[in-house]
Amino acid sequence: MRPIGTLMLAVISAPLIAVPAVAADCPMPPDLGDGWTVAAPEQEGLDSTLICGIGPRLEALKEAQAHGVVILRHGRLIYEHYFVSFDAGTKHDIRSISKSVTSLLVGIALDRGLIADLDAPVFSFFPEYGELRSPEKDRITLRHLLTMSSGLAWDETSTYWQMSTARRSDQFVLAQPLAAHPGEVFNYNTGTANLLGVILRKVSGKPLDAFAKETLFDPLGIEDWDWDYDGGFDAAAGSGLRLRPRDLAKIGQLVLARGNWHGRQIVSSSWIEESTTPHLLFDRSDGATPHGGATSYGYLWWLGRSPPEHPERDLIAGAGVGGQRVVILPRLDAVVVTTAGLYGHPSPGLTVLTTLNEFVYPAAVAP
Repeated sequence: MRPIGTLMLAVISAPLIAVPAVAADCPMPPDLGDGWTVAAPEQEGLDSTLICGIGPRLEALKEAQAHGVVILRHGRLIYEHYFVSFDAGTKHDIRSISKSVTSLLVGIALDRGLIADLDAPVFSFFPEYGELRSPEKDRITLRHLLTMSSGLAWDETSTYWQMSTARRSDQFVLAQPLAAHPGEVFNYNTGTANLLGVILRKVSGKPLDAFAKETLFDPLGIEDWDWDYDGGFDAAAGSGLRLRPRDLAKIGQLVLARGNWHGRQIVSSSWIEESTTPHLLFDRSDGATPHGGATSYGYLWWLGRSPPEHPERDLIAGAGVGGQRVVILPRLDAVVVTTAGLYGHPSPGLTVLTTLNEFVYPAAVAP
């Protein structure tokens, strides 16, 4: 799993590209009986001509390699479009958005008293690996796993693949030497995200996917999903979840509605608040994005700050390699989901960037 933090900044810092509206046959999304109320874009304050131009634009923009786009506003499904062989029933590998789903599961475990304290030492959950402990490693907490700041030495390309072939993957992750003091340095690490899945299994007595089904997917009406057993873990908390884009949009709407779905509080609003609050700031002025700048990280969620002239563009996002995105726009009361095949592409945010900057932002009525 490659780090994808730099990709979120491109969404908020790229200039608005003016494009002519495209007339298109753009019916309302069908009512599939999957929990969504459907509506036309204009019913929810979005310019239909612009929104309906998304499909033709991405069809023409072959380099975007779009697979699907789903848009919600005010809790209603107002647009969906699929490309090539994908359709509304196709499950898509959402890659590292799995981490953001794991964040919700940690919140549910905390709400239920299965986890008492985010500042609990990680090694307290792994007594079987006592030989790997040290005074410095004993300082690593659950909070550090959630913020990618464990301090463990990790390269998301080479070390990740070593983990995937290790006989005991959790042991492999915990055996890595410390390269920084816990809590001080952000270093994207799928291995430590995977440890959270093992911890959830230990505290709940159920595999991660079974816990997710009971506490999150069933309450959301998500029935068709898979979670790969990757890298020697159960369901790997850092990757491998496959969802229909409509169901991924439910994850986004749950966060937008502060943990509530159709009147049911699935995860506490306090967890949504805490997990989507910046906990680590880091500079991205390293040329990795078009304009550099700063962004931040919550608990396995990417957080984007708007430029002053566009305060409505604050965002919360789950992001996966290849262009998988769920973008939550609190000030616009909207959610945008994109799936794509941009693996190894120099601009893996191209699909969502085009959708947001050319269509969603200009189509939205100012709040």
